[in-house]
Amino acid sequence: MKNRMFVTLFLSAILALPTVAQQTNSSSSAQPEASADQLAPVSPPASQDFWDGDEPSFSALLLHPFASKQYVRRHVQPIQDRVNELDELTESTHKMIRDVDARAQQGIQLASAKANLADEHALDAANKAQMARQSAATLDTRVVTDETVVGNIDQYKPGPQTEIRFRPGQTVLSKQAKDALDELAAQVKDHHGYILEVQGFSSGHGQAAIASSRKMADSVERYLVLNHEIPAYRIYVIGMGNASAAQPASGTRVEISLLKNDLQAAK
Repeated sequence: MKNRMFVTLFLSAILALPTVAQQTNSSSSAQPEASADQLAPVSPPASQDFWDGDEPSFSALLLHPFASKQYVRRHVQPIQDRVNELDELTESTHKMIRDVDARAQQGIQLASAKANLADEHALDAANKAQMARQSAATLDTRVVTDETVVGNIDQYKPGPQTEIRFRPGQTVLSKQAKDALDELAAQVKDHHGYILEVQGFSSGHGQAAIASSRKMADSVERYLVLNHEIPAYRIYVIGMGNASAAQPASGTRVEISLLKNDLQAAK
């Protein structure tokens, strides 16, 4: 009960303050009017609300608790301008961040694309290098093989020897001679790396004996080339004449030596 009475009195005092203030203002304004008859007339002061000041007093706030729109606008407008300025600055900063991020993403994508291309080139180069190493290894093997072949190309080993007999003064091959040549040709058929050394021996002396021995050797070569298709470059013909005094004068013959090297197995 006492609390309610105290609140009621407090509210009554607050409501009475504006009336007291108005009466005070009326009495203060009446005094200048009374003295106005005695003094020179002056223009009345412009009405100014206390909210037009920067910092109203506490009593003014109690007597006039509601601020005017102009006062609020005057104090709020700088804050609003500052807020707008901050918003613009924030938006500009966000735009710059987005631009920087976009450029960074483009740079990252470009760098990634170049890195992928570089990886592809590196892989291609590695594959080519591997192929080159394999080719070099194969070439080295072939070079070694060729060197071995070249080194052994003139290393002929004597093989079986065939002797063809002729009558003195004749160069015609007998049936027995042809059979011996056929058997020799069968040994070298489809082979490489061989040479047939055909040496003719004849009776007599001097150039006549050499010419006669050469004719017998030529008849043997001609038979092998025409009947067995042995290349002529594999046949080496020599007319020896009467090369040895130990041989009898009637020993007219042709000796055929088969010389082979390591290439004979090549097809």
